[in-house]
Amino acid sequence: MKEFRLHIYHARQCDPKKCTGKRLKKFDLVRLHEKIHSLPKGSILLDPMAEKALSPADCEISDIIVLDCSWNTVEEIFPKLLRRKLQHRALPYLLASNPVNFGKPFKLNSVEAFAAALYILGNKDQAENILSKFRWGHTFLELNREPLEDYSKANNSEDIIQIQNEYI
Repeated sequence: MKEFRLHIYHARQCDPKKCTGKRLKKFDLVRLHEKIHSLPKGSILLDPMAEKALSPADCEISDIIVLDCSWNTVEEIFPKLLRRKLQHRALPYLLASNPVNFGKPFKLNSVEAFAAALYILGNKDQAENILSKFRWGHTFLELNREPLEDYSKANNSEDIIQIQNEYI
């Protein structure tokens, strides 16, 4: 089973006690980046505004990036990210299980976004491992088991969108 390298662009804008990225770093499960130029080129960037959905067709890419920044600064950061030649991909419809946004669609925190991507790309063990570092982590898979299974069997981005439409 392919192990993916996980990266977080960390803009130091969140509460360190609630930051899932910092916790993943503590367990040496992600690499934190404070400079955009240090993000690996060609990686998958989980981007909620991407035109293409993440699908199993993206599994040949080994690096996944999540942005950990305030929505207030996204417009400033995204133009810089475009220069990194990243593969922008949106996650499909899923429910958050984190205490701040429990049950809200599309409001995933960093670890939930990574877990969703890993599951869709075929590494369910790595998804479970990163979620295991949080008391509520198992709830993410319980809430989303059926759609995640369906998404993980899709062929491409178009299939993901069709499957997503069945859940919305």
